[in-house]
Amino acid sequence: MLQKTNFLDLSRKVAIISGGAEGVGIETAELLSAYGAKIALLDMSSTGHKGIERLCSAGRVAKFYRCDVTKFEDCKYVIEEIKKDFGKIDVLFNNAEDAFRKTVVEIEEKENDLILDVGLKGTYQLSKVAIPVMAQGGGGSIINTCSAWTIKDLHKISAYSVIKREIANLTKDMAIDYEDKNIRVNSINVDDIFTKCIKDEEGEPKDRTLNKLGMPEDIKKVILFLASDLSSWVTGTDLLIDNQYRLILK
Repeated sequence: MLQKTNFLDLSRKVAIISGGAEGVGIETAELLSAYGAKIALLDMSSTGHKGIERLCSAGRVAKFYRCDVTKFEDCKYVIEEIKKDFGKIDVLFNNAEDAFRKTVVEIEEKENDLILDVGLKGTYQLSKVAIPVMAQGGGGSIINTCSAWTIKDLHKISAYSVIKREIANLTKDMAIDYEDKNIRVNSINVDDIFTKCIKDEEGEPKDRTLNKLGMPEDIKKVILFLASDLSSWVTGTDLLIDNQYRLILK
């Protein structure tokens, strides 16, 4: 008799989501927890508590941790606390990022540093302290956030695109380094998503084949795939989620 396997069952998994207070972060937390995952939500903003309250009121297991991913001691402390609270780590979604649409000349040093520290340094540091815990638990899945903006030449993305390309390189390096620990590492190249930081582009759907900006719900389903056993043979991949944006920008 053929057996049905629920590859999307996350009931035995603990998932960390950085930049989790709003947008893609909290929406992903809601979806993963709906499939049984225990959620550790990381953010600098205290609004993350509201999302956790909503999850817990729905019977989900979730906890908020205030964490500045640009500070190594914050990352180290939070991972230690998550290990104490949940016992292991199975999924790490490095979602925290910042962006400024400016040229090399226009961008201020503090803005450039912020993009670098939150995006690249934050991804590196959280991964660095989470990987040993993942390995102790038998492996896991790390999902890094890149950008479809790096696929085609666009104006005013110099600092942002450099960081995102380096995250893509880091992803492949980590996938090779930790394959023997059963840790899969993938990245997602995402086009503009309708979140608070990009609402000003809502009126420009003409550049997208489905006449709309992406929504957090369009991304969270891909994260579910990469977090679950459906993607057990997927690692070192830079997955493009851009509604054919790269084809339009010719």
